[in-house]
Amino acid sequence: MARKIIVIGSGAAGMTAASTARRKDPKAEITVFTEDEHVAYSPCVIPWAIEGTVPWDDVVIHDPAFYKKNRDITVRTKTRVDSVDNKRKVVAASGGEYPYDSLIVATGGSPFVPPIPGKDLEGVFTVRTVNDGRAIQKALKGVESVVIGGAGVIGLEMALALSGMGRDVTVVEMMGQVIPRLADPDVAAPVKEYLEGKGIRFEMGAPIQAVNGKGSVESVVAGGKEFPCGMVIFATGVRANLEIPRMLELDVGHLGGVLVSPSMMPYSRGRPVENVFLAGDVVQCVSAVNGGAAMSQLGSTAVRQGIVAGSNAAGVPDSTGPVSSPWVSVLGDLQVAGAGFSESLASWYGMSTVSGKAEGHTRARYYPGGKPLTVKILADARTHRVVGAQVVSGEDATGRINWLSSAISEGVSAEEFLYRSENAYCPPTSMVRDVVLQAAEALCDKLRKVI
Repeated sequence: MARKIIVIGSGAAGMTAASTARRKDPKAEITVFTEDEHVAYSPCVIPWAIEGTVPWDDVVIHDPAFYKKNRDITVRTKTRVDSVDNKRKVVAASGGEYPYDSLIVATGGSPFVPPIPGKDLEGVFTVRTVNDGRAIQKALKGVESVVIGGAGVIGLEMALALSGMGRDVTVVEMMGQVIPRLADPDVAAPVKEYLEGKGIRFEMGAPIQAVNGKGSVESVVAGGKEFPCGMVIFATGVRANLEIPRMLELDVGHLGGVLVSPSMMPYSRGRPVENVFLAGDVVQCVSAVNGGAAMSQLGSTAVRQGIVAGSNAAGVPDSTGPVSSPWVSVLGDLQVAGAGFSESLASWYGMSTVSGKAEGHTRARYYPGGKPLTVKILADARTHRVVGAQVVSGEDATGRINWLSSAISEGVSAEEFLYRSENAYCPPTSMVRDVVLQAAEALCDKLRKVI
């Protein structure tokens, strides 16, 4: 009898899990339930779709018909799961009951909007789904000024997109720097300066207190100041969607994600819940830096976890390890990236760090087109282990942060990283000794002086 696999959620984690389960078990009956209208798309691309760089038709990679025809996966869109009974192994949705042998929960996260007056006015948006993006694009036609709440990666990408479309943009951030928690102040500062050069205004250390308007947005109050605008976009983070996990009485960690084993199997009252697997933004991860709790709400993490969840749901054992959470953002001609701990995050965990920093170019100095490149590497002052890295560059930040992310995950010391590392060299792609290695040299020099 064919194995029945149900997936709840159609994002990167859910659809990867479903496709992986199909590869591992060609005879399984696989059904995906999602409240979304669209499947298999990346929310990360929405700022570029709004500005017109990426057509909306290209944002959604596959539709339900593709999955049915090519992978024999049934996708039920705009369908809410009303309940899950893991004792009976039944999902209730749209008035029907659907039995399962394996259940995959990939319900993702929901945008966080602070509980302030006016948050439900017309003209207030979040950035999460294709429909969110389309609604913002449509509403922009009558808007001159926009306030963006949150100076994280998505907030900055949205700010640059809207500024490039001729809108007057103000970014309001409760912390004292852009890209808080992920980037160090000295790395964040040139990013803010670059965006200010594009005409974007910033109000730092100013949480949004209220949205004003009669029926629709007219202004925002933040940090005691009022900012007139016709649209507000909240990019203030994502919280794990725990509705289904709570139905299953799953254990939730102190960071707000569901606790899972390396096989992506959850726990209930400390005991493993068999035949249930989770993946994506709903999950609390283990940090590759110190083994502590971490949230890694990234598309790359979701895919990695979806592969493991789908394989195990199909009866083929698989597991995944801790995360160093490499991230990258492209802001016009500037790229910024990071992995592991920032200084503030390391401090939050009680870790003292030493940093090494170097500046150079992305190509040989004599080769045309080279861009400025800054690399910063952090190490634990006690063990010398590489615990974090950040890159600001005009190009190829991704390759360099992936290199450093591997070092973080491997747990090597700064000295070992410098001893073992080599870089490929060609004048159009790198200096003969890459700036990453120059930063590692600076870090090792400083560590030798630490008592």
